[in-house]
Amino acid sequence: MGFHNPGLSWTELERTLSAPTTPSGEPPRLRTDPGPLSRHRPPVAPPPSTRPEDAVPYAELHAHSSFSFLDGASSPEDLIVEAEALGLTALAITDHDGFYGAARFAEAAELTAVQTVFGAELTLGEFGDGQAPSRTGVPDPLGDHLLVLARGLEGYHRLSGAITRAQLRGGEKGRPTYDIDDLAASADGHWMILSGCRKGGVRRGLAQGDAETPLRRLVDLFGQANVAVELIDHGDPLDTRHNDFLASLASALRLPLLATNNVHYTTPERAGLAEAVAAVRATRSMDDLDGWLPVHGSAHLRSGAEMTERFRRYPGVIAEGLRVAADCAFPLRRAKPDLPRQEVPEGRTPMTHLRALVWQAVPEVYPGLDAEGRARIERELAVIEEKDFPGYFLIVHDIVAEARRRGILCQGRGSAAASAVCYLLGITAVDPILYRLPFERFLATTREEEPDIDVDFDSDRREEIIQWVYQRYGRERAAQVANVIQYRPKNAVRDMARALGHAPGQQDAWSRQVDGWSAGIEASEESDIPPDVLAYAGELLKAPRHLGIHSGRSE
Repeated sequence: MGFHNPGLSWTELERTLSAPTTPSGEPPRLRTDPGPLSRHRPPVAPPPSTRPEDAVPYAELHAHSSFSFLDGASSPEDLIVEAEALGLTALAITDHDGFYGAARFAEAAELTAVQTVFGAELTLGEFGDGQAPSRTGVPDPLGDHLLVLARGLEGYHRLSGAITRAQLRGGEKGRPTYDIDDLAASADGHWMILSGCRKGGVRRGLAQGDAETPLRRLVDLFGQANVAVELIDHGDPLDTRHNDFLASLASALRLPLLATNNVHYTTPERAGLAEAVAAVRATRSMDDLDGWLPVHGSAHLRSGAEMTERFRRYPGVIAEGLRVAADCAFPLRRAKPDLPRQEVPEGRTPMTHLRALVWQAVPEVYPGLDAEGRARIERELAVIEEKDFPGYFLIVHDIVAEARRRGILCQGRGSAAASAVCYLLGITAVDPILYRLPFERFLATTREEEPDIDVDFDSDRREEIIQWVYQRYGRERAAQVANVIQYRPKNAVRDMARALGHAPGQQDAWSRQVDGWSAGIEASEESDIPPDVLAYAGELLKAPRHLGIHSGRSE
């Protein structure tokens, strides 16, 4: 028995075999889009809804996803799907103190007409500076919030750097320490600052009878052209009065005025889940947290038509939001990593040095190499040069060489084993030429980002290499990789039972009645878990709960 292989490249064959069939049973056409931003997740499916043709333009510039960690009840993907269904022009994800959901947000948006704006809500100290207070374990965390939108790619890089420095300065996970003067210097006209929600300095000042002073401080720090006053209307009794005052203040200070909905979930139906995760963050039940919870379910995405009607009292605020979005929006694929420059011998470039190292190893590794083998090596080097990746390979080679110099066992694995260049550099131990492993599995010409080279180190001495990497490249150029701890059935049931007011012993008992690793909440027939606990826990599955540190992984 046998078959004749089709006239396809390895990449095309792999895509065809991996792709699902269409409802008619026919294989789908090959993807022509750039592929997922993450190499470890399947591509995002197109939104199930269609974009309305008569949508009124509107840009939502203040939205929290589930990557605000217990302060948002919808994933970035769900927010994009709903934004597309509503016909929004642009959407900004402004999660707390990081861009943790940015890749998922950008990847999902590529399949829609929604423009992407990237920002963050920075958690400042109680007096607008210093270490951020803890956001967990208290009903209403202290500290001011500063809402920042990145103006394009440069603003994104500057905001990423400012957040990184604050996180390092804080020295405690989840409690960054921002220096307000450093933020102002970092911005340098590349950020748009919004006056923010009730936790922002302006609205806090408004509640205390003086909103002008904190607003003037923002102008002094970031410049008049880079500050906008934000109006929010959730239907609270004082919303109109507050918005009227802020509108008059914006006019007096000649600042732009725009409207947002301070979004924390996609639709009103998710408001209950938002309250439940807020209770988890505060380590209280929803009953105990009742006095701090909003009395409405209004913090959801709204269409342009609804927002235009809601803010008809303030002409021009919708158009101003669209102008800011146009100034800030960009596709995340434009953001490329800026790798540390590798030192090479005088007279050589990174590429010529990489070539020299590879061909220098050929006589020892491949004595008597034939023309086909040499062509394979040259083809790999040509792709690496075309993609401008030589520095990346030199960095990995540098780390592996240091480990071997110290006598630390290490071994490259995964798709890197398909690269003859990696084999010749001593990164991997499998001969891809001997076993005819396809290089395209590791690095195809269609790929825009660096390939993934995983190297395992002896666990007893791994820390030596981690510290050497920090010393060699500097702490601003090397990092431990964070991994997102997601909700699984057991902790989802436990947290939702606590949020709904059940005793700790009962929470643990119910969590033992579900399969901890199943794709859904699968309780036995004898289970006595209440329906509301199961319903909330089911909605929470796979949502991010908190950040961890990948054991031993650094980049």
